[in-house]
Formats: sequence, C-alpha cells, structure tokens
Amino acid sequence: MAIFKPKYITFDCYGTLTNFDMAGAARARYQDRVSAADMPGFIESFRGYRLDEVLGAWKPFREVICNAVERTCKRWAVAYDEADGLAIYNAVPSWGPHPDVPAGLSAVAKEFPLVIFSNAANAQIGHNVEKLGAPFHKVFTAEQAQFYKPRYGAFEYMLDALNCAPEDILHVSSSLRYDLMSAYDLGIKNKVWVNRGHEPANPFYEYTEIKNIGGLPAVVGL
Repeated sequence: MAIFKPKYITFDCYGTLTNFDMAGAARARYQDRVSAADMPGFIESFRGYRLDEVLGAWKPFREVICNAVERTCKRWAVAYDEADGLAIYNAVPSWGPHPDVPAGLSAVAKEFPLVIFSNAANAQIGHNVEKLGAPFHKVFTAEQAQFYKPRYGAFEYMLDALNCAPEDILHVSSSLRYDLMSAYDLGIKNKVWVNRGHEPANPFYEYTEIKNIGGLPAVVGL
C-alpha cells in the first residue's frame, strides 16, 4: 500500500503537542478547598464543562475557562472567585511541549508544511507554538475562525484558509471528541490519534494510532 503524502499535516495543539495541564493548574489552585477524595471528580467535572462551553457560539477563551471553573465549583459546592479562573487561564502560555514533540515535529517538518488549528486565544498561542521546536506554515485559532472544535466550522475555516480539500490533509490529534470524530464526519480520511491516555480508543473513526509524535514520521514514510 502506498503511504499517503499529504499537502499539509494539521495538528491540534493543546494536549497533542503542548502539555496542556489544566488538571494540574486546577489542583494547584483548589488543593486547599477540595479534598483529596473529591479532587478526581472535581477535575473530571472541569474537563466536561470545558467541552460543554465550546459547543455553542464562539466566546473568548478566557470566558470558556472561567465559566467552566465556575460551573465546576457550583457542582462541588466550592466558593468561586474569578481570580481562580483567570489564574488557570493565565497559566496557559507558560506550558511547553510533551517531551516527544520537538524531535518528531522536526523530522516531518523537513518534508511537509505543518499547520495548527487550536482552541486558543490569539494572544496566547504564539507563546506555546514557539516552544514546540519546529517551524509551522500556518497557525489558526478558534478566535480567528469564531468556532471552537469540535464544531465543524473550525475545520471548514482551516480547510478554506489552506485552499485544500479534506482528502488533502493528515490531521493529528490526541482527542477523538474534539478533533477526530468531527474530522471523520467531514470526510478527512487520513487521521492520526496520538494516544496520550486522555480518552478511550474508538477504531470506528478510522485513524492510525501512535503513542507519541515520535511515531509520526513512520506514518508518512520517513
């Protein structure tokens, strides 16, 4: 079988490339108010509310995070202060890549243009991308698109901006719910799931599984 050679390799950033430590930031902020027994549930609620917050009309990423923190606090009967949500939001630009990312990206960047679409704020994403250790052809954000993933409009914005069809790209993500399910629905045939343990596997969505970005060069025949 011939190895697919995409026009672009497109990536999710937060979680896939950047070590997106929302759980750690929330633990640090609430360790004095949430018991050790309740903390796993608190973190899981925060994860779920972040997803719910991006499913409607676009709003600033700061509001996504602060709203999700506030809703989590309400669920767990913890007092909410906007300073808590802002502290977690403001931590995002400081986060760097997973250890496997720079070498894996550099290997594929020699042969393919790399693109990011991130559920990010314009003011933050550059700080994360500059830590990834490889050049990117384009970096798109939900703020530019006015859609968050998993909304189809996010992917449609990226494809339109690249002037390419779904079959022209290889999309790489560690999240089925934010990326690969929508990519499947939109006809993006070539997909890679980076199994970082965020979500369970679901082979229905027809992806190639790798454990980290170090496995990506082999997917494209390098």
